[in-house]
Amino acid sequence: METKHEVCSPFIPRRSALRKTSAEIVSEARQALRVQSTHRPFTPRDGQRRLFGRSSVGAERDSRPPSTFSLHAQNFDAPDSRPGSGTRLAPLDHKPKFPVACDAEDPSKAFPKPPTDPVAARRGLAGSRARLLRAGSLTTLPPVEGLTNVRERLNAAPRQQQPSAKRVSSADSGPGKPGPRRTASESSRLKPPGVDSGPTESRAEHRTEPGFGDNSTEENAESLLWNDVIAPLLQQLESVAAGSPEDSLDRLCDLCDGLHGTLAAADMLGRRCKRRSGILRTLFRLIDLSSARLNLHIAELCLTLCVSGNNLLNICKLVFQISRSESNDVLFQSSSIIDLLLDVLCSEDVSASGEALLYCVGTLKFLSGNTTVVRLLLDKNCIGVAQKLIRKLCTVEDTSFTTAGHIAVQLTATLRNLADHPESRPLFVSFTILPELCLVLRRHFKDQDICTNISRIYSKLSSYSECRFALVQTPDCYQLFLELLSKHHQKQDLVVRLLFTLGNLTAKSDESRQKLFQCDSCMDTLLRLYSSYQRRDVSAHTSTQEEAPPPCRYPTPPISAQEADDVLVKLVRLLANMCIHPAVGPSLARDTTCTQLLMETLGEHRGALTGQTVADIQPCCFSFSVCFFCLSSYKGCSV
Repeated sequence: METKHEVCSPFIPRRSALRKTSAEIVSEARQALRVQSTHRPFTPRDGQRRLFGRSSVGAERDSRPPSTFSLHAQNFDAPDSRPGSGTRLAPLDHKPKFPVACDAEDPSKAFPKPPTDPVAARRGLAGSRARLLRAGSLTTLPPVEGLTNVRERLNAAPRQQQPSAKRVSSADSGPGKPGPRRTASESSRLKPPGVDSGPTESRAEHRTEPGFGDNSTEENAESLLWNDVIAPLLQQLESVAAGSPEDSLDRLCDLCDGLHGTLAAADMLGRRCKRRSGILRTLFRLIDLSSARLNLHIAELCLTLCVSGNNLLNICKLVFQISRSESNDVLFQSSSIIDLLLDVLCSEDVSASGEALLYCVGTLKFLSGNTTVVRLLLDKNCIGVAQKLIRKLCTVEDTSFTTAGHIAVQLTATLRNLADHPESRPLFVSFTILPELCLVLRRHFKDQDICTNISRIYSKLSSYSECRFALVQTPDCYQLFLELLSKHHQKQDLVVRLLFTLGNLTAKSDESRQKLFQCDSCMDTLLRLYSSYQRRDVSAHTSTQEEAPPPCRYPTPPISAQEADDVLVKLVRLLANMCIHPAVGPSLARDTTCTQLLMETLGEHRGALTGQTVADIQPCCFSFSVCFFCLSSYKGCSV
């Protein structure tokens, strides 16, 4: 019996349900062509809060500052009055010179001498004036006319005196009687014996100046406040700290708040308090209690007292330690420590306090990982402070370049977290953060951590038109991106984000397409990347027969197939956007290397369609379709 052959017709349904009809294939193709963009590369969160992640290169990681350390009271400088370098200054070899002409016969006559009788000095002179005379510490002397009488009385030798000196001697009858001042009638009631007229006159005039008594009044008020309020508070802090830690923690925090309020009410914050070293000494002792809440109160007080040098560094380290635990984020929300940290970033210099700024920005990086704190940072103008710090980092001297790089890693990571918030985009544009980050890339283009953080910021913000416009206005940004692609071609997470950013910039702008194409070594860099990621496993699939040598490419990056496909999707999308331009398309159409790589990609993905989901391959399919449609429309196309 003859077997009947099955009639194959597109109008007769097939018995196999697995085989799709032509209508289904066309429908799926149309749906695929509607997808005109690729997904932004995923930015993973750091699993642990540390200054530098595990992705740092070994040499860089070894030279980075540590994330873990121990702090105790002994690490702080209690007086807080030594120079920041910790070195003592040698005394100056300087002898004061008095502006008095020396007598040729007796040079000693030109200089004042202490009184021969200390008892007489104590009787006739005020205490402060007598100390000045005994020490011989006068740096300015009165006119020679007044000094003549002083020399005569101190040396107790009869000499011929000038007319003004005679008036002085006529009124000077004893050590307990007042001496002359300006005239024989007035000055005899005001001036003690043995005191020259010049300094006494100037001091008397200084006492009569308005406001001179205010200093002594302020000192008395500060001493009174210290003895009656501040000193008892410090004693309570020490006594409570010596008790049971469990029961005293709340009490210590309340006392710190009381001390802070007292100093603020008396306008004694900053360096205006003359006994601040005693306050700092007491506060530093409390650090050994190892309480996060108490230590944050201590850090807040110390920063308001404007500590500097080693103390500022240790306080920033202390706050950094507290911020490493996510459970302590709520403590930062209920205090003013964030404002104080931002003030430190604005006021301190990178060359003098670079390490302190590093841990300060590291704290902000950790806190910006909390979505609740991000809103707080934006309200406190964190992006504006970041702009000022970026400009400082870009102008530091070569001696502080390494420290500036460490700070830039933390700062760019902080901005990366802030870029996730939708209300941050206008602030990034208004504070010109995007162009400023290009300057950081130029200066630290060798640091992979900095480049990766900034590429993440660009990949997030370039999806929005206002941010794209701000970025394309930056001079040479395209050339900079191409140089980074060539420099860090093996770092897949950096490459895929830069390609995604360039694809966003060229998606709807003919001007951007042309500018990118006109950059030096543009197509050479892109095709090298294409060949490197496309033919990463060419050795495993090469046959024994001789084949044409592959085009020049970068060394094969050690990545997975999925990571390589992510790069290819972003790269082909970029080429598709570029070839839409009428001046760029013909050049790409005549490039045999470009068309050969496109054909290889189509061949590979055509066989891989059965193993991948439609959602993963749709962006690549659309990019390929656009590329080949544009290239085939030009004359001389080799496709």
